[in-house]
Amino acid sequence: MDIIKTLFWNAEERRLRFLWRFFIFLLVFMPLLAGTQSLIYFISPEMVDALQQGEGELLAVGWAASEWLMLIALAVTLVIIGRWVDRRPFSDYGFRLGKGWWLDLAFGLGLGALLMTGIFLTELMLGWVAVTRFFQAPEGTAFGVALLAPLFLFLAVGVFEELLSRGYLLHNLAEGLNFKFWGPSIALFLAWALSSLSFGAAHASNPNATTVSTINLVLAGLFLGLGYVLTGELAIPIGLHIAWNFFQGNVFGFPVSGTPANAITFIAIEQRGPDLWTGGAFGPEAGFIGNIAIVIGAILILAWVRWRYGAICLQRRIPLPPHAEIDA
Repeated sequence: MDIIKTLFWNAEERRLRFLWRFFIFLLVFMPLLAGTQSLIYFISPEMVDALQQGEGELLAVGWAASEWLMLIALAVTLVIIGRWVDRRPFSDYGFRLGKGWWLDLAFGLGLGALLMTGIFLTELMLGWVAVTRFFQAPEGTAFGVALLAPLFLFLAVGVFEELLSRGYLLHNLAEGLNFKFWGPSIALFLAWALSSLSFGAAHASNPNATTVSTINLVLAGLFLGLGYVLTGELAIPIGLHIAWNFFQGNVFGFPVSGTPANAITFIAIEQRGPDLWTGGAFGPEAGFIGNIAIVIGAILILAWVRWRYGAICLQRRIPLPPHAEIDA
């Protein structure tokens, strides 16, 4: 009986073990997700048609609404799970807000914008892109108004994917893998790798996805997770994710993770150059130029953390259970 209980219950942490906590997370999240997504049918049937057909005036608005509803479902789930299953406050998922948190967020936003600007300028100088138009928006719609939908879309995408992949999954994997025979540092490293594999796999079914793009998205997951494992907060990953996507799709007109070039963009382009470098129809994330940007970005994150925190080290408190974090 004690053996069976041990399989389910961690007496030392006074809560269920990770696999069972994750199972309960899915039991709560999936119905909430389905419920919130169904609200779109009541909000606007036309929006649903645009989403299903992948075109139409309400497509950008529909995407934004869908992502915000997904984010709401995830946030509500983690409030519930945190209180009764994980036994931690919501802030422990990477939102210990304070002046430093917002400063890191600003750095992440600036870094994402800088890296994507570098990708665009490099491709432009090499003749791999040609500018065809400025301030492109659907006919009859003011550019500034049209831009609001993708801006809100990528705000939601950045927070949702980082909260799910890093704040929840990486954090809980690190706790579940924190065995005494190898300690918290190895547990955190393994969780970082596994959550990045999951991140890449989640994008494997995107439009125009290839084996190369999926591998590169695993690398992108490691890159996005770097700021989290070094600070224990989601500020840098969220800022980086938001700016990278928005500048990629709506400033420079590249495809975003396989989604075709946006109809609303500051700079509309014609893509040229070798797919091996540019990423082709999937966008820069599937090309060597994206990999180079990731390496440069990782170096800049390390430099920022060194300057801000005085040292570069893994946050060993992440794999510790909530009550141990206070004592660590």
